[in-house]
Amino acid sequence: MRFLRHLGKLLAELLAFAWHNKAWWIVPIVLVLLLLALLVVTGQTAAPFIYTLF
Repeated sequence: MRFLRHLGKLLAELLAFAWHNKAWWIVPIVLVLLLLALLVVTGQTAAPFIYTLF
């Protein structure tokens, strides 16, 4: 739970930085990295269930 709070603060700081410096190119990069991280996490948790099917 504490990790999610820190992650939220980090994302808020990145968005504030992008807003203040008008660095909008940062937002798509962060979104892609978050999606890749989500894919890795879900891939790791789903692997044991896939192995039981075969």
